This record gives sequence, structure tokens and C-alpha cells, in this order.
Amino acid sequence: MPLQQLVEYFNDRLEQEHNNRLRPFLLQSGSVIGLFGSIRIGTRLLPIRETLRTSNVTGYTAQLCVDSNPLSPAQRCDIEHLVSANPEPMEDQASIINFDRLSRTVHMLNYLPQTHLDELLFLEVDPRHILGVKEDHGAYFEEVIIKCGLETDRVVIGLKIGRDYTHFYPLLLKGLQNYQNRGYRLNLGLEYPADDKAVNDFISRVAPDFVGLSALDLDQFRDNRKLDNLQKIGRLVNSLNGRTVLFDIEEKRNAVLARQAGFGLVQGRYFERIAPQQDEFASLPSTAKTTDRTVRSVFL
Repeated sequence: MPLQQLVEYFNDRLEQEHNNRLRPFLLQSGSVIGLFGSIRIGTRLLPIRETLRTSNVTGYTAQLCVDSNPLSPAQRCDIEHLVSANPEPMEDQASIINFDRLSRTVHMLNYLPQTHLDELLFLEVDPRHILGVKEDHGAYFEEVIIKCGLETDRVVIGLKIGRDYTHFYPLLLKGLQNYQNRGYRLNLGLEYPADDKAVNDFISRVAPDFVGLSALDLDQFRDNRKLDNLQKIGRLVNSLNGRTVLFDIEEKRNAVLARQAGFGLVQGRYFERIAPQQDEFASLPSTAKTTDRTVRSVFL
């Protein structure tokens, strides 16, 4: 289905669901943007590469791009039906869910031109979205995926599992299992350092396809145990037949650290600055055992 036709379909759908005149999706210069209150939502797709052969792209992570959106008086009136100026807790929760669904639909539509490459799409989901949806997690977005002619196993649902949500792990586990039952893949994002029993137990129970950290978090710590800590994470993930990812790599030292720790996948501006064809680490042995699991080529 042509992209413009899909944009109109999802506009019609939201207009009917919310019984108002909001048509938040626009196609401009070949890209889809979403309107949510006073902001415009766009997508930046960032390639995720094989650590030892960086010319091989496994998939893309979708980064949210936000800009201001001037509103007319009529638009402000319509938006009050979705977003309250002083929201009650339930209204605030609904706004989070609406925003999360809108942004992921934008990412999905912008990913469609990449589908002929047969790669994965990594999408972040707000933990409050998972806690706010009581059952059938992923059902709403599954309809979006199917309408776009794709399958759920092309989508990697990403969730940050920081210590702030420790008490909610049982509810998050239930939601993530619902995603898994629908065929979605999972990526758990860790804070550094990640040597925490509750976090490790949660990872073991979820058994995600991917576990990732941000190199930006690593840079905030000056210690001599980074390699040991990353290798420890790698051993846990390998034991679950998952793969490790180091995101947001901007400098060579973190690219080297990812290789030394045995992280299978990398992402960051550093690799966009160098020629991926060089595959600079291809001939260097990894110091940690890597998983035998392969990512099958196949995007809430």
C-alpha cells in the first residue's frame, strides 16, 4: 500500500477512535511526521551493526525527533480531548499511551522504505505505557504492523529497566511476556553499572533477544572494571541465547571496548564517520565468548 494511503488510513482510524477532527499524521517530502499537541514528531533511523563486521547492518533503532508545532484555536480545542492542561492520574496515563502509540506508528511508517533490506526495527517503549495497558500488550500495534504488510518478529520492543522501576518488575514482566507471545522481540536497556541482583534476575526471567547499554552512560564512570562488568553482562546474556548491544558509540575507545567485551552489536556516530567497509575489527579476536544465536532477517 502506498505510504500516503497508509497515512490516510491511520488518520481515519484515530479520528474515529477519539471522535474528533484530529488527523495527526502527515507525509512531507517522503517522511511521515506526527502531530501531538504543540509538538511535531519525526524519526531518525540509526543503523545497528555487527561488531566484527560493521558493514553488516542488523537493523535500525528509531530515534525520536521533536519540533514545535504552532496550533490554531480550533486545534487547541480538539487536543483538549486527548491531553488535559491539568491531567488527573488516569488522564495523564492515557496521554502517555496515546503519545507512545503515535510515535511508534510514525517510526513504523518511516521504516517501511527500509523493509526491502529485511532488517529489524528497534523501538523504545515507555515503562509507563506497559504499566498503563492492563492486558493484551502489543495488540494495538500488531494491527499497525499487519496493515503495513509486515510481521511482529521484525519489531524489537526496547525497555529501560532502571532501579526506579524495581518494584514494578512483576507487572513489567507480565507485559513483556504478552509482547513475546505475539511474536515481538525484546531488548532490555540497562543502566551502568548493572551489577544488581534484582536486575539480573529480571533479565533471566524475561530471557530477552537483546540486552543493551549506552556508551554515554559508560563515559560517566571512571573505573578499572568496565571491561569486567561488560563481560559479566555478556556471559549472562549469552547463557540466555541473547545478544548484547552497545549503543551511542562516538569514539573509537568505546568501539574497542565493545569488541573486547564480546558485545555482538554496536551503534553510534563513530561508525558513520568511518568507512564501514573497512571492518576494522574483523581480524581481531574477541576476548569474550559470543553467542551462536543468529538474528533471523526479518518492527507498539
